[in-house]
Amino acid sequence: MAIIINEQAKTYTIQTKNTTYQMAVNPFGVLLHTYYGKKIENDNLCYTAYNDMRPFTPKSEEIKGDEAWAKVDHIPQEISCFGCGDYRESAINIRNSDGTLGIQPVFHSLEVKKGKYNLDSLPAFYGEEGETLIVTLKDRVYDIYLHLYYGVLPEYDLITRCVKIENRTSEKINVEKALSLNLDFNYGDFDLVSFEGRWAQERRFQRAPVVHGKSQIFSTRGASGHIMNPSCILCSKDATEVSGDAYALAFVYSGSFLISASRNFTDSTRLVMGINPENFNFALKSGESFQTPEVAMTFSYNGFESASQNLHKAIRNNLCRGKYKNARRPILINNWEGTYFTFNADKLVSMAKDASELGVELFVMDDGWFGKRDDDFSGLGDWTPNEKKLGCSLKELAERINETGMKFGIWFEPEAVNEDSDLYRAHPDYAFKMPNRQPTLARHQLILDMSRKEVRDNIYNQLCKILDSANISYVKWDFNRNITDLYSCEVPAERQGEIYHRYVLGLYDLLERITS
Repeated sequence: MAIIINEQAKTYTIQTKNTTYQMAVNPFGVLLHTYYGKKIENDNLCYTAYNDMRPFTPKSEEIKGDEAWAKVDHIPQEISCFGCGDYRESAINIRNSDGTLGIQPVFHSLEVKKGKYNLDSLPAFYGEEGETLIVTLKDRVYDIYLHLYYGVLPEYDLITRCVKIENRTSEKINVEKALSLNLDFNYGDFDLVSFEGRWAQERRFQRAPVVHGKSQIFSTRGASGHIMNPSCILCSKDATEVSGDAYALAFVYSGSFLISASRNFTDSTRLVMGINPENFNFALKSGESFQTPEVAMTFSYNGFESASQNLHKAIRNNLCRGKYKNARRPILINNWEGTYFTFNADKLVSMAKDASELGVELFVMDDGWFGKRDDDFSGLGDWTPNEKKLGCSLKELAERINETGMKFGIWFEPEAVNEDSDLYRAHPDYAFKMPNRQPTLARHQLILDMSRKEVRDNIYNQLCKILDSANISYVKWDFNRNITDLYSCEVPAERQGEIYHRYVLGLYDLLERITS
Protein backbone atom coordinates (compact mmCIF):
# COMPACT_ATOMS: atom_id res chain seq x y z
CA MET A 1 0.00 0.00 0.00
CA ALA A 2 1.14 3.53 -0.73
CA ILE A 3 -0.60 4.98 2.35
CA ILE A 4 0.28 3.65 5.80
CA ILE A 5 -1.74 4.64 8.88
CA ASN A 6 -0.29 4.27 12.38
CA GLU A 7 -3.18 5.07 14.71
CA GLN A 8 -1.12 4.57 17.88
CA ALA A 9 1.62 7.00 16.85
CA LYS A 10 -0.83 9.18 14.89
CA THR A 11 1.46 9.17 11.85
CA TYR A 12 0.26 9.01 8.25
CA THR A 13 2.90 7.98 5.74
CA ILE A 14 2.83 8.04 1.93
CA GLN A 15 5.29 5.75 0.16
CA THR A 16 6.00 6.04 -3.57
CA LYS A 17 8.53 4.11 -5.63
CA ASN A 18 11.47 6.22 -4.44
CA THR A 19 10.12 8.74 -1.91
CA THR A 20 8.47 9.01 1.50
CA TYR A 21 6.09 11.70 2.76
CA GLN A 22 4.91 11.74 6.37
CA MET A 23 2.61 13.80 8.56
CA ALA A 24 1.59 13.39 12.21
CA VAL A 25 -0.81 14.81 14.77
CA ASN A 26 0.94 16.53 17.68
CA PRO A 27 -0.37 16.47 21.30
CA PHE A 28 -2.55 19.53 20.62
CA GLY A 29 -4.20 18.24 17.45
CA VAL A 30 -2.05 20.22 15.01
CA LEU A 31 -1.28 18.29 11.81
CA LEU A 32 2.49 18.37 11.48
CA HIS A 33 4.65 17.83 8.43
CA THR A 34 7.46 15.50 9.53
CA TYR A 35 9.28 14.37 6.38
CA TYR A 36 9.43 14.52 2.59
CA GLY A 37 12.39 13.08 0.74
CA LYS A 38 14.28 9.91 -0.19
CA LYS A 39 12.41 6.71 0.61
CA ILE A 40 12.92 5.43 4.15
CA GLU A 41 11.27 2.90 6.44
CA ASN A 42 7.88 3.65 7.96
CA ASP A 43 9.28 5.10 11.20
CA ASN A 44 7.77 7.70 13.51
CA LEU A 45 9.53 10.89 12.43
CA CYS A 46 7.77 13.31 14.78
CA TYR A 47 11.11 14.28 16.30
CA THR A 48 12.01 16.05 13.04
CA ALA A 49 9.15 18.49 13.59
CA TYR A 50 10.08 19.37 17.18
CA ASN A 51 11.71 22.77 17.62
CA ASP A 52 12.81 23.62 21.15
CA MET A 53 13.30 27.32 20.48
CA ARG A 54 11.23 29.31 22.93
CA PRO A 55 10.96 32.79 21.47
CA PHE A 56 8.30 35.24 22.51
CA THR A 57 5.69 33.90 20.12
CA PRO A 58 2.07 33.41 21.14
CA LYS A 59 0.06 30.30 21.79
CA SER A 60 -3.62 29.79 22.48
CA GLU A 61 -4.65 29.92 26.12
CA GLU A 62 -6.59 26.72 25.48
CA ILE A 63 -3.31 24.89 24.98
CA LYS A 64 -1.48 23.74 28.10
CA GLY A 65 1.82 21.88 28.20
CA ASP A 66 5.00 21.82 26.17
CA GLU A 67 5.24 25.24 24.56
CA ALA A 68 7.54 24.00 21.79
CA TRP A 69 4.67 21.87 20.44
CA ALA A 70 2.05 24.54 21.07
CA LYS A 71 3.58 27.54 19.30
CA VAL A 72 2.55 27.18 15.69
CA ASP A 73 4.89 29.92 14.46
CA HIS A 74 7.87 27.57 14.40
CA ILE A 75 6.61 24.02 13.85
CA PRO A 76 6.20 22.51 10.36
CA GLN A 77 2.54 22.11 9.44
CA GLU A 78 0.53 20.51 6.67
CA ILE A 79 -1.71 23.56 6.32
CA SER A 80 -1.32 27.06 7.76
CA CYS A 81 -4.00 29.59 8.61
CA PHE A 82 -3.70 33.27 9.36
CA GLY A 83 -4.69 34.91 12.62
CA CYS A 84 -3.90 32.52 15.48
CA GLY A 85 -0.17 32.64 16.04
CA ASP A 86 1.54 31.64 12.80
CA TYR A 87 3.18 34.74 11.30
CA ARG A 88 4.61 32.97 8.25
CA GLU A 89 2.97 33.04 4.83
CA SER A 90 -0.45 31.45 5.29
CA ALA A 91 -2.25 29.09 2.96
CA ILE A 92 -5.82 29.68 4.19
CA ASN A 93 -7.41 32.96 5.33
CA ILE A 94 -11.04 32.84 6.47
CA ARG A 95 -13.13 35.82 7.55
CA ASN A 96 -15.66 34.52 10.06
CA SER A 97 -19.25 35.76 10.34
CA ASP A 98 -18.28 37.91 13.34
CA GLY A 99 -15.68 39.75 11.24
CA THR A 100 -12.64 38.03 12.75
CA LEU A 101 -9.92 36.71 10.46
CA GLY A 102 -8.46 33.39 11.52
CA ILE A 103 -9.15 29.76 12.34
CA GLN A 104 -7.28 27.07 14.30
CA PRO A 105 -7.66 23.77 12.42
CA VAL A 106 -7.02 20.59 14.42
CA PHE A 107 -7.26 16.93 13.47
CA HIS A 108 -10.79 15.56 13.09
CA SER A 109 -10.73 12.39 10.96
CA LEU A 110 -9.15 10.65 7.98
CA GLU A 111 -10.12 8.38 5.12
CA VAL A 112 -8.18 6.23 2.65
CA LYS A 113 -9.62 5.39 -0.78
CA LYS A 114 -8.49 3.26 -3.71
CA GLY A 115 -7.71 5.23 -6.86
CA LYS A 116 -6.64 8.81 -7.31
CA TYR A 117 -9.42 11.32 -6.45
CA ASN A 118 -11.13 13.42 -9.14
CA LEU A 119 -12.23 17.06 -8.90
CA ASP A 120 -15.53 18.42 -10.15
CA SER A 121 -15.11 21.28 -12.68
CA LEU A 122 -11.31 21.31 -12.35
CA PRO A 123 -8.54 19.41 -14.16
CA ALA A 124 -6.83 16.74 -12.08
CA PHE A 125 -4.52 13.77 -12.42
CA TYR A 126 -6.29 10.42 -12.59
CA GLY A 127 -5.39 6.78 -12.07
CA GLU A 128 -7.13 3.71 -10.75
CA GLU A 129 -3.70 2.40 -9.75
CA GLY A 130 -3.29 5.31 -7.33
CA GLU A 131 -4.55 5.95 -3.82
CA THR A 132 -6.17 8.85 -2.00
CA LEU A 133 -5.76 10.06 1.57
CA ILE A 134 -8.23 12.61 2.92
CA VAL A 135 -7.34 14.23 6.26
CA THR A 136 -10.09 16.39 7.74
CA LEU A 137 -9.33 19.23 10.15
CA LYS A 138 -11.87 21.29 12.09
CA ASP A 139 -11.58 24.74 13.60
CA ARG A 140 -11.39 24.70 17.42
CA VAL A 141 -14.34 27.12 17.68
CA TYR A 142 -16.49 27.17 14.56
CA ASP A 143 -17.88 24.40 12.35
CA ILE A 144 -15.42 25.14 9.56
CA TYR A 145 -13.73 22.10 8.06
CA LEU A 146 -10.62 21.74 5.92
CA HIS A 147 -10.44 18.51 3.93
CA LEU A 148 -6.83 17.95 2.83
CA TYR A 149 -6.63 15.69 -0.23
CA TYR A 150 -3.48 13.71 -1.07
CA GLY A 151 -3.45 11.75 -4.32
CA VAL A 152 -0.67 9.20 -4.84
CA LEU A 153 0.67 7.82 -8.13
CA PRO A 154 3.57 5.73 -6.79
CA GLU A 155 5.18 4.78 -10.12
CA TYR A 156 5.92 8.45 -10.93
CA ASP A 157 6.86 9.41 -7.34
CA LEU A 158 3.94 11.83 -7.69
CA ILE A 159 1.80 13.23 -4.87
CA THR A 160 -0.99 15.71 -5.52
CA ARG A 161 -2.51 18.04 -2.96
CA CYS A 162 -5.60 20.23 -2.72
CA VAL A 163 -7.98 21.54 -0.06
CA LYS A 164 -11.76 21.59 0.22
CA ILE A 165 -13.05 24.28 2.61
CA GLU A 166 -16.47 23.50 4.04
CA ASN A 167 -18.75 25.86 5.97
CA ARG A 168 -21.02 23.96 8.37
CA THR A 169 -21.79 27.02 10.49
CA SER A 170 -25.19 28.67 10.31
CA GLU A 171 -23.69 31.93 8.98
CA LYS A 172 -21.85 33.10 5.87
CA ILE A 173 -18.06 33.12 5.91
CA ASN A 174 -15.61 34.62 3.42
CA VAL A 175 -12.58 32.78 2.10
CA GLU A 176 -9.97 35.48 1.44
CA LYS A 177 -7.10 33.14 0.61
CA ALA A 178 -7.32 29.52 -0.55
CA LEU A 179 -3.96 28.06 -1.49
CA SER A 180 -3.67 24.39 -2.37
CA LEU A 181 -0.30 23.52 -0.88
CA ASN A 182 1.67 24.29 2.26
CA LEU A 183 5.10 22.60 2.39
CA ASP A 184 7.25 23.17 5.51
CA PHE A 185 10.85 22.12 6.16
CA ASN A 186 12.51 22.40 9.55
CA TYR A 187 15.89 22.16 7.84
CA GLY A 188 17.69 22.94 4.62
CA ASP A 189 19.17 25.86 2.74
CA PHE A 190 17.27 25.99 -0.55
CA ASP A 191 17.29 27.66 -3.93
CA LEU A 192 14.10 28.37 -5.84
CA VAL A 193 14.07 27.67 -9.57
CA SER A 194 11.33 29.27 -11.68
CA PHE A 195 10.53 29.88 -15.32
CA GLU A 196 9.85 33.43 -16.49
CA GLY A 197 9.72 34.84 -20.00
CA ARG A 198 8.11 37.02 -22.61
CA TRP A 199 6.85 36.74 -26.16
CA ALA A 200 9.19 34.53 -28.23
CA GLN A 201 11.39 33.88 -25.14
CA GLU A 202 9.29 31.58 -23.00
CA ARG A 203 10.32 29.48 -20.00
CA ARG A 204 13.65 31.09 -19.21
CA PHE A 205 15.39 29.35 -16.30
CA GLN A 206 16.08 31.50 -13.23
CA ARG A 207 17.53 30.41 -9.89
CA ALA A 208 17.81 32.36 -6.65
CA PRO A 209 18.28 31.56 -2.94
CA VAL A 210 15.27 31.37 -0.63
CA VAL A 211 15.83 34.30 1.72
CA HIS A 212 14.65 35.47 5.11
CA GLY A 213 11.58 37.23 3.74
CA LYS A 214 9.70 36.09 0.67
CA SER A 215 10.62 34.94 -2.80
CA GLN A 216 7.48 35.04 -4.93
CA ILE A 217 6.42 33.87 -8.38
CA PHE A 218 2.96 34.96 -9.42
CA SER A 219 0.42 36.05 -11.98
CA THR A 220 -2.38 38.56 -11.40
CA ARG A 221 -3.42 38.52 -15.08
CA GLY A 222 -6.30 36.10 -14.73
CA ALA A 223 -4.17 33.46 -16.42
CA SER A 224 -0.76 31.84 -16.35
CA GLY A 225 1.39 32.14 -19.43
CA HIS A 226 4.79 32.83 -20.92
CA ILE A 227 5.50 35.73 -18.55
CA MET A 228 5.45 33.46 -15.50
CA ASN A 229 4.81 29.73 -15.32
CA PRO A 230 2.89 28.16 -12.38
CA SER A 231 5.63 25.69 -11.52
CA CYS A 232 8.90 25.70 -9.61
CA ILE A 233 11.72 23.58 -8.22
CA LEU A 234 12.83 23.89 -4.60
CA CYS A 235 16.33 22.47 -4.53
CA SER A 236 19.49 22.06 -2.48
CA LYS A 237 22.35 24.45 -3.13
CA ASP A 238 24.36 21.75 -4.86
CA ALA A 239 21.55 20.51 -7.12
CA THR A 240 22.29 20.08 -10.82
CA GLU A 241 20.56 18.30 -13.66
CA VAL A 242 21.82 14.92 -12.43
CA SER A 243 22.57 15.30 -8.71
CA GLY A 244 21.23 16.86 -5.53
CA ASP A 245 17.77 17.18 -3.96
CA ALA A 246 15.01 18.66 -6.11
CA TYR A 247 11.33 19.12 -5.25
CA ALA A 248 9.43 19.88 -8.47
CA LEU A 249 5.93 21.34 -8.11
CA ALA A 250 3.30 22.28 -10.69
CA PHE A 251 -0.04 24.04 -10.14
CA VAL A 252 -2.77 22.40 -12.23
CA TYR A 253 -4.71 25.59 -12.93
CA SER A 254 -4.99 28.16 -15.73
CA GLY A 255 -5.78 31.32 -13.73
CA SER A 256 -3.90 33.77 -11.52
CA PHE A 257 -1.52 32.00 -9.15
CA LEU A 258 0.93 32.55 -6.31
CA ILE A 259 4.07 30.60 -5.38
CA SER A 260 5.81 31.96 -2.31
CA ALA A 261 8.94 30.60 -0.58
CA SER A 262 10.38 32.03 2.62
CA ARG A 263 12.68 31.34 5.58
CA ASN A 264 11.80 32.36 9.12
CA PHE A 265 13.82 33.18 12.22
CA THR A 266 14.39 29.48 13.00
CA ASP A 267 15.83 28.97 9.47
CA SER A 268 12.90 26.76 8.53
CA THR A 269 11.53 27.04 4.99
CA ARG A 270 7.92 27.24 3.85
CA LEU A 271 6.60 27.04 0.30
CA VAL A 272 2.96 27.74 -0.51
CA MET A 273 1.20 27.51 -3.87
CA GLY A 274 -2.30 28.17 -5.16
CA ILE A 275 -4.79 30.73 -6.45
CA ASN A 276 -3.43 34.26 -6.15
CA PRO A 277 -5.24 36.01 -3.28
CA GLU A 278 -5.04 39.36 -5.09
CA ASN A 279 -8.65 40.34 -5.83
CA PHE A 280 -9.89 37.00 -4.46
CA ASN A 281 -12.74 36.80 -1.96
CA PHE A 282 -15.15 33.86 -2.05
CA ALA A 283 -18.33 33.87 0.03
CA LEU A 284 -19.56 30.55 1.44
CA LYS A 285 -23.08 30.34 2.79
CA SER A 286 -24.03 27.72 5.35
CA GLY A 287 -23.58 24.26 3.81
CA GLU A 288 -21.39 25.49 0.91
CA SER A 289 -17.80 24.54 0.17
CA PHE A 290 -14.88 25.77 -1.92
CA GLN A 291 -12.57 23.40 -3.80
CA THR A 292 -9.03 24.54 -4.55
CA PRO A 293 -7.23 23.27 -7.68
CA GLU A 294 -4.52 20.68 -7.13
CA VAL A 295 -0.75 20.90 -6.98
CA ALA A 296 1.41 18.05 -8.24
CA MET A 297 4.74 17.46 -6.52
CA THR A 298 7.59 15.03 -6.94
CA PHE A 299 10.99 14.61 -5.30
CA SER A 300 14.28 13.46 -6.77
CA TYR A 301 17.66 13.03 -5.08
CA ASN A 302 19.21 12.81 -8.56
CA GLY A 303 18.67 16.43 -9.58
CA PHE A 304 16.33 18.28 -11.92
CA GLU A 305 16.32 15.68 -14.71
CA SER A 306 14.62 12.91 -12.75
CA ALA A 307 12.12 15.29 -11.15
CA SER A 308 11.11 16.81 -14.48
CA GLN A 309 10.85 13.38 -16.11
CA ASN A 310 8.51 12.25 -13.30
CA LEU A 311 6.23 15.21 -14.01
CA HIS A 312 6.40 14.76 -17.79
CA LYS A 313 5.42 11.08 -17.61
CA ALA A 314 2.61 11.69 -15.15
CA ILE A 315 1.20 14.61 -17.14
CA ARG A 316 1.37 12.72 -20.43
CA ASN A 317 -0.18 9.51 -19.11
CA ASN A 318 -2.38 10.58 -16.18
CA LEU A 319 -3.43 14.20 -16.82
CA CYS A 320 -3.82 14.51 -20.60
CA ARG A 321 -6.94 12.77 -21.90
CA GLY A 322 -8.32 11.51 -25.17
CA LYS A 323 -7.03 9.45 -28.06
CA TYR A 324 -4.36 11.95 -29.05
CA LYS A 325 -2.51 12.13 -25.73
CA ASN A 326 0.23 9.70 -26.82
CA ALA A 327 -0.25 10.05 -30.57
CA ARG A 328 2.34 11.55 -32.89
CA ARG A 329 1.36 15.14 -33.69
CA PRO A 330 1.03 16.04 -37.38
CA ILE A 331 3.49 18.43 -38.99
CA LEU A 332 1.52 21.62 -39.64
CA ILE A 333 1.79 24.87 -41.53
CA ASN A 334 -0.03 28.03 -40.50
CA ASN A 335 -0.74 30.77 -43.01
CA TRP A 336 -0.46 33.73 -40.61
CA GLU A 337 3.10 34.94 -41.21
CA GLY A 338 2.71 34.22 -44.92
CA THR A 339 -0.50 36.18 -45.53
CA TYR A 340 -1.64 37.98 -42.37
CA PHE A 341 -5.23 39.16 -43.10
CA THR A 342 -4.80 39.26 -46.89
CA PHE A 343 -5.85 35.93 -48.35
CA ASN A 344 -8.58 34.01 -50.14
CA ALA A 345 -9.20 30.32 -50.74
CA ASP A 346 -7.01 30.18 -53.84
CA LYS A 347 -4.00 31.60 -51.98
CA LEU A 348 -4.48 29.20 -49.07
CA VAL A 349 -4.84 26.16 -51.35
CA SER A 350 -1.69 27.19 -53.22
CA MET A 351 0.23 27.31 -49.94
CA ALA A 352 -1.19 23.93 -48.97
CA LYS A 353 -0.11 22.33 -52.25
CA ASP A 354 3.47 23.57 -51.85
CA ALA A 355 3.59 22.48 -48.20
CA SER A 356 2.19 19.01 -48.92
CA GLU A 357 5.08 18.37 -51.34
CA LEU A 358 7.45 18.95 -48.39
CA GLY A 359 5.68 16.38 -46.23
CA VAL A 360 3.52 18.78 -44.20
CA GLU A 361 0.35 17.03 -43.04
CA LEU A 362 -1.96 19.73 -41.64
CA PHE A 363 -2.91 23.20 -42.91
CA VAL A 364 -4.18 25.67 -40.30
CA MET A 365 -6.12 28.74 -41.48
CA ASP A 366 -5.43 31.59 -39.07
CA ASP A 367 -7.11 34.92 -38.22
CA GLY A 368 -9.20 36.75 -40.82
CA TRP A 369 -11.61 34.14 -42.20
CA PHE A 370 -14.74 35.35 -40.35
CA GLY A 371 -17.01 38.37 -40.00
CA LYS A 372 -15.74 41.84 -40.93
CA ARG A 373 -12.12 40.94 -40.25
CA ASP A 374 -9.48 42.52 -42.49
CA ASP A 375 -7.48 43.87 -39.54
CA ASP A 376 -7.56 43.47 -35.75
CA PHE A 377 -9.87 46.46 -35.17
CA SER A 378 -13.13 44.67 -35.91
CA GLY A 379 -15.03 41.41 -36.27
CA LEU A 380 -13.73 39.48 -33.29
CA GLY A 381 -16.67 37.67 -31.70
CA ASP A 382 -18.58 37.15 -34.97
CA TRP A 383 -17.73 33.54 -35.83
CA THR A 384 -19.39 33.39 -39.25
CA PRO A 385 -17.27 32.55 -42.33
CA ASN A 386 -16.71 35.48 -44.69
CA GLU A 387 -17.52 33.61 -47.90
CA LYS A 388 -17.15 36.77 -49.98
CA LYS A 389 -13.52 37.07 -48.84
CA LEU A 390 -12.76 33.37 -49.11
CA GLY A 391 -14.53 32.97 -52.44
CA CYS A 392 -16.21 29.78 -51.26
CA SER A 393 -17.82 28.15 -48.25
CA LEU A 394 -15.79 26.79 -45.36
CA LYS A 395 -16.87 23.28 -46.34
CA GLU A 396 -15.58 23.77 -49.89
CA LEU A 397 -12.26 25.20 -48.64
CA ALA A 398 -11.74 22.23 -46.31
CA GLU A 399 -12.43 19.84 -49.19
CA ARG A 400 -9.91 21.63 -51.43
CA ILE A 401 -7.28 21.45 -48.68
CA ASN A 402 -8.04 17.75 -48.14
CA GLU A 403 -7.54 17.14 -51.87
CA THR A 404 -3.89 18.18 -51.44
CA GLY A 405 -3.51 15.28 -49.00
CA MET A 406 -3.56 17.54 -45.94
CA LYS A 407 -5.90 17.84 -42.98
CA PHE A 408 -7.59 21.18 -42.34
CA GLY A 409 -7.44 23.22 -39.13
CA ILE A 410 -8.88 26.55 -38.09
CA TRP A 411 -8.08 29.48 -35.77
CA PHE A 412 -10.34 30.87 -33.03
CA GLU A 413 -9.98 33.49 -30.30
CA PRO A 414 -13.34 32.89 -28.59
CA GLU A 415 -12.68 34.62 -25.26
CA ALA A 416 -12.22 38.07 -26.83
CA VAL A 417 -14.39 40.60 -28.66
CA ASN A 418 -13.93 43.83 -30.64
CA GLU A 419 -16.19 46.77 -29.87
CA ASP A 420 -16.73 46.94 -33.64
CA SER A 421 -18.56 43.62 -33.88
CA ASP A 422 -22.15 42.43 -34.13
CA LEU A 423 -21.75 40.50 -30.88
CA TYR A 424 -20.64 43.55 -28.90
CA ARG A 425 -23.31 45.79 -30.41
CA ALA A 426 -25.97 43.25 -29.40
CA HIS A 427 -24.49 42.38 -25.98
CA PRO A 428 -22.06 45.01 -24.65
CA ASP A 429 -22.64 43.59 -21.17
CA TYR A 430 -20.95 40.33 -22.22
CA ALA A 431 -17.51 41.97 -21.94
CA PHE A 432 -15.55 42.76 -18.78
CA LYS A 433 -15.89 46.52 -18.17
CA MET A 434 -15.92 48.57 -14.99
CA PRO A 435 -18.90 50.90 -14.45
CA ASN A 436 -18.22 54.59 -15.14
CA ARG A 437 -14.79 53.90 -16.66
CA GLN A 438 -13.56 53.64 -20.21
CA PRO A 439 -12.40 50.06 -20.81
CA THR A 440 -8.73 49.22 -21.18
CA LEU A 441 -8.13 47.86 -24.67
CA ALA A 442 -5.34 45.53 -25.73
CA ARG A 443 -5.05 44.53 -29.39
CA HIS A 444 -8.23 46.62 -29.80
CA GLN A 445 -10.27 44.03 -27.92
CA LEU A 446 -11.99 43.21 -24.64
CA ILE A 447 -12.36 39.92 -22.76
CA LEU A 448 -15.73 38.18 -22.60
CA ASP A 449 -17.12 37.30 -19.18
CA MET A 450 -17.03 33.51 -19.29
CA SER A 451 -18.14 33.31 -15.66
CA ARG A 452 -21.66 33.78 -17.15
CA LYS A 453 -23.46 30.81 -18.68
CA GLU A 454 -25.21 32.84 -21.38
CA VAL A 455 -21.82 34.11 -22.62
CA ARG A 456 -20.43 30.58 -22.73
CA ASP A 457 -23.57 29.36 -24.51
CA ASN A 458 -23.13 32.04 -27.18
CA ILE A 459 -19.53 31.02 -27.81
CA TYR A 460 -20.40 27.32 -27.73
CA ASN A 461 -23.24 27.64 -30.24
CA GLN A 462 -21.15 29.73 -32.65
CA LEU A 463 -18.12 27.41 -32.51
CA CYS A 464 -20.09 24.19 -32.78
CA LYS A 465 -21.91 25.50 -35.83
CA ILE A 466 -18.53 26.13 -37.47
CA LEU A 467 -17.03 22.81 -36.39
CA ASP A 468 -20.08 20.92 -37.71
CA SER A 469 -20.01 22.70 -41.07
CA ALA A 470 -16.76 21.35 -42.49
CA ASN A 471 -14.12 18.62 -42.12
CA ILE A 472 -12.09 20.42 -39.43
CA SER A 473 -9.43 18.23 -37.82
CA TYR A 474 -7.65 20.76 -35.61
CA VAL A 475 -8.41 23.91 -33.64
CA LYS A 476 -5.86 26.58 -32.79
CA TRP A 477 -7.34 28.46 -29.82
CA ASP A 478 -5.47 31.73 -29.34
CA PHE A 479 -5.25 33.86 -26.18
CA ASN A 480 -3.73 37.21 -27.01
CA ARG A 481 -4.50 39.51 -24.10
CA ASN A 482 -4.95 39.21 -20.36
CA ILE A 483 -7.91 40.31 -18.27
CA THR A 484 -8.39 43.91 -17.17
CA ASP A 485 -11.45 45.86 -16.02
CA LEU A 486 -12.61 42.83 -14.04
CA TYR A 487 -16.31 43.32 -13.34
CA SER A 488 -19.31 41.10 -13.96
CA CYS A 489 -22.62 42.91 -14.23
CA GLU A 490 -24.55 39.85 -13.02
CA VAL A 491 -22.78 39.65 -9.63
CA PRO A 492 -23.38 41.89 -6.58
CA ALA A 493 -20.57 44.20 -5.44
CA GLU A 494 -19.62 42.10 -2.42
CA ARG A 495 -18.99 39.03 -4.61
CA GLN A 496 -16.87 40.58 -7.36
CA GLY A 497 -13.81 38.93 -5.76
CA GLU A 498 -15.09 35.58 -7.05
CA ILE A 499 -14.98 36.48 -10.75
CA TYR A 500 -11.37 35.58 -11.58
CA HIS A 501 -11.93 32.02 -10.36
CA ARG A 502 -15.44 31.73 -11.79
CA TYR A 503 -14.01 32.85 -15.15
CA VAL A 504 -11.54 29.95 -15.12
CA LEU A 505 -14.26 27.48 -14.10
CA GLY A 506 -16.36 28.83 -16.97
CA LEU A 507 -13.48 28.33 -19.40
CA TYR A 508 -13.06 24.72 -18.25
CA ASP A 509 -16.80 24.15 -18.62
CA LEU A 510 -16.75 25.52 -22.18
CA LEU A 511 -13.71 23.45 -23.18
CA GLU A 512 -15.28 20.30 -21.72
CA ARG A 513 -18.53 20.87 -23.64
CA ILE A 514 -16.76 21.47 -26.94
CA THR A 515 -14.36 18.53 -26.70
CA SER A 516 -17.15 16.23 -25.52
